[in-house]
Amino acid sequence: MTPPLQRGYNSFVLTIGTVVLPSPCLLAPLAGVSDLPFRTVNRSFGCAFAFAEMISARALVYQNRNTATMLSSLPADKPLGVQLLGNDPEVMKKALEILRNHEFDLLDINAACPVGKVTGRGEGASLLRDSKALAELVRTVVAHSPVPVTLKIRAGWDDTSLNAREVALRTQEAGISGLFLHGRTRAQGYSGRVNYRIIREVKEALDIPVIASGDALSPRLIKKMFDETGCDGVAIARGALGNPWIFREVDPYLRNGTLLPRPEGEEIARTMQTHLDLCIDHYGEGVGTLVFRKFFAWYVRGIADIKVLKEKAFRATTREQMLGIIREAGDTREPVYYSAHYR
Repeated sequence: MTPPLQRGYNSFVLTIGTVVLPSPCLLAPLAGVSDLPFRTVNRSFGCAFAFAEMISARALVYQNRNTATMLSSLPADKPLGVQLLGNDPEVMKKALEILRNHEFDLLDINAACPVGKVTGRGEGASLLRDSKALAELVRTVVAHSPVPVTLKIRAGWDDTSLNAREVALRTQEAGISGLFLHGRTRAQGYSGRVNYRIIREVKEALDIPVIASGDALSPRLIKKMFDETGCDGVAIARGALGNPWIFREVDPYLRNGTLLPRPEGEEIARTMQTHLDLCIDHYGEGVGTLVFRKFFAWYVRGIADIKVLKEKAFRATTREQMLGIIREAGDTREPVYYSAHYR
C-alpha cells in the first residue's frame, strides 16, 4: 500500500503565488450557486477562500448584466477568486481588462466544465484535447493578468485520454501558479469513482500547488483525498451545498481526528434565515426568495418527511412565506447527515 503524503493539512497553510491562505480547504466556483450570499454564509463558518461563479469571458466582454451581478463582492468577501471560461486569447485579454475594475486575488482558467453546451463551443473540458493550444492560452492570460493565475482541469477527456499530467506540465511551464484537478474525466461528469492515482501522479510531477477536487463531501472524504494524493489543498464544491458547516468541521478533523457534531434543526433554521435575508438584500425580495428555493432543498436534505415542506418552499414568493417554512423545518431535532462518511 502506498504511504500517505500529508503535506497539505500538516502545514495548514496553502500558498498559491502571492496568496497565502490559513487553511488548505477552499470553496470552489459553482455555476448558478456561488453568488455573494452563498459565499458569505460559507465564510461565516470558516471558509478562508472562495471563488465567485464561473464567468464567461465572452459574456463579460459583451457586457452581460448577469455577469456584472456575478462579480458583486464586499470587503469581507476576501480573499476572492474569479474563474474565467473561454478559449479565445483575444477575448480573454479583453475580459482581463474589464476585470481590472474589480478587486480579486486569484484568476482561474476553466478547462474542466463537462457541460455539453460549454464543450460544444470548444470551452471548458474540451480544452484538454489540445494541450499545446491550452498552454498558449494560459501563457496569454498569465502575461495579462494582474493576479496569480491557476488552471482547473480534469483527469482527461475520457478513459482513453487521461492526459492530466501532460497538461499540467505544459501549463506549469506556461506560468500558472497552481493547478486545480478534478479526479474524473469529462465523460464521467460528476459520477463514477474519483481517480486518486492520477491526482497523485500530477502532484508528484509538479513544483506548484495542486488543489484536488471530487467527492469532497465530508471531513472523512477530504482527509482521504489528502492521504491518497498528497495534494496541497482541496476544493469543496457539492460538499458545501446546504452544508456550510463543512468548513467548521474539516480543520479539527484534519488536525486531530475530531469529528464535530452535525447541526441540529434549530441551527439549520437560523442559518437558512440568514441565507434567505442575504439573498433578499442582494436581489430584492421577489428574486431573492426565488433564488433561495434551491438552497432550501439542499439545507433540508437528510431531514425525514421533508417532501411536503420542500413543495411548499418551491411555491413561496415572499420572505414571510419562506420564513414560515424554515421555522417548520427547524422543528426537527435530528442532526442532518450529508453522507454516511460523516458517521
